[in-house]
Amino acid sequence: MAGYLVRRVALAIGVLWAAFTVSFVVLYLLPGDPVATMAGGGLDGEPLSPAALDALRARYGLDQPLIVQYGTRLWAALHGDFGTSIQSGQDVGAAIREALPPTIQISVAGLAFAVVFGSVVALVATYTSVRWLRQVLMALPSLAVSLPVFWVGLMLVQLFSFRLGLLPSVGAKGPESLVLPAITLGLPTGALVAQVLAKSLSIVLDEPYVVTARAKGAGRVAIHLRHALRNAALPALTVLGYVVGNLLAGSVVVETVFTRPGLGRLTVAAVSVQDIPLVQGIVVFAAAVFVSVNLLVDLVYPVLDPRIAAGAAV
Repeated sequence: MAGYLVRRVALAIGVLWAAFTVSFVVLYLLPGDPVATMAGGGLDGEPLSPAALDALRARYGLDQPLIVQYGTRLWAALHGDFGTSIQSGQDVGAAIREALPPTIQISVAGLAFAVVFGSVVALVATYTSVRWLRQVLMALPSLAVSLPVFWVGLMLVQLFSFRLGLLPSVGAKGPESLVLPAITLGLPTGALVAQVLAKSLSIVLDEPYVVTARAKGAGRVAIHLRHALRNAALPALTVLGYVVGNLLAGSVVVETVFTRPGLGRLTVAAVSVQDIPLVQGIVVFAAAVFVSVNLLVDLVYPVLDPRIAAGAAV
């Protein structure tokens, strides 16, 4: 188990390093000058002089060779310092912490909706004996996965906000403002969970131990929930670890559609002005969340199925 954990932690560190390096290279390959973009109008409405722009570049370390900039930023990042935002002058960590709470709200709400929606669809689809209902439920996830997130959001706003007037279409005031963004964000994820869980349940329900449980007189509900669901949940658990990153990426679209503050809108603003330190801090933060969740999933796996840790030890 210790070796299994060490390998997973080493892989997580490698992913974080790769996220930092790739974001650094991509941001510096983008055309344009972030300092010139930021200071194009100057404080008094006049363009800054070349000398003033050079001073700003020196302030942010952008006048140094690329390899020196990379080494300096990597060393600072290892100490939790991603510098200051070129656009606002605010500390990158403080800017992320300030924008994070609204994004956490919709991400948690979206994940909760995805788990409930996906689990219910998968369980009912594999439990029901009504053929047409089973076919409809099995086809529903494929349809939901194919729908663009922004289109789903706009349709929900059109129906529940403009026509029925039940829920607010913009803003982040009150629990009711979370409902439409959570559904928009969680629907594709829930559909993916439903697909994987339904397929896994269909396979597990044909396993010999399930057949034995039926022969001993176990009811269908008990077989589904007590015998089949635990083993069938392993692939779905892997999917949940993967889609956490999608939830953060989807927040960019959802926060834009519903005009909500958060990490998504901060990312859009930072990319539009090539705010390199801020964008890089957000990318590494998102990668850290992704690898942390996947590491947690990897640790839960051996609890659900001890054969995994046994296999890793071989």
